[in-house]
Amino acid sequence: MSATRTAVVTGASSGIGAATARALAGDGWTVVCAARRVDRIRELASEIDGVAAELDVTDPTSVRAFVDDVPQEVSLLVNNAGGAFGQEPVAEADLGQWERMYATNVIGATRVTQALLPRLIANTGQIVFVTSTAADGPYEGGAGYCGAKAAERMVAGAMRLELVDQPVRVHDVAPGMVRTEEFALTRYDGDAERAAKVYEGVAEPLVAEDVAETIRWIASLPRHVDIDRLTVRPRAQAAQHKVSRQG
Repeated sequence: MSATRTAVVTGASSGIGAATARALAGDGWTVVCAARRVDRIRELASEIDGVAAELDVTDPTSVRAFVDDVPQEVSLLVNNAGGAFGQEPVAEADLGQWERMYATNVIGATRVTQALLPRLIANTGQIVFVTSTAADGPYEGGAGYCGAKAAERMVAGAMRLELVDQPVRVHDVAPGMVRTEEFALTRYDGDAERAAKVYEGVAEPLVAEDVAETIRWIASLPRHVDIDRLTVRPRAQAAQHKVSRQG
């Protein structure tokens, strides 16, 4: 592996994670593609001349084994693993799904960050948290996901303060409406009809490659430049609650 340009991307088996791995590899990074679905990341790693590494961010044993295999020279961590599960009102919410969202988006991202932080500091590295505009405020049916992403944002913000005297940068990339092959489908438990309605009538929602390009750009900036938070939305989405739907 490269001694100076090694990146770890969690949740790299699909969507924004896979697109980010490809974008970074195209920019000269050696990418460790990390995810639970080993078959997918092996295929991706082969495609981009990277490394496939099994990782379940919710499992401390998995994280320890993963970190043991990551090179000491890693200088970029992209915390992308996460997801949304369910969209019921609070009165009907499945709290097990809330716990799952918190375990992946907040605790999982923090667990991986803690484990790799000494190496990232030693290598004047960067940490990117892929949060969401859901962290900006609540919407109906979004309490669990909004809360999880807001908590993840607070982790990034606190670390930015805590590490201000250390040679490591912390970034929060907050995508708005992004159409990927799995995000909405996972949220609605495989209901393709409900998933399609999320994007119905929206001219050109973002795609995974748009967010990946943002992360690639951030990773390419000089060491003294820190992008604290960057919101990325499609033109058709003026705010979390304001979307232009045609037809």
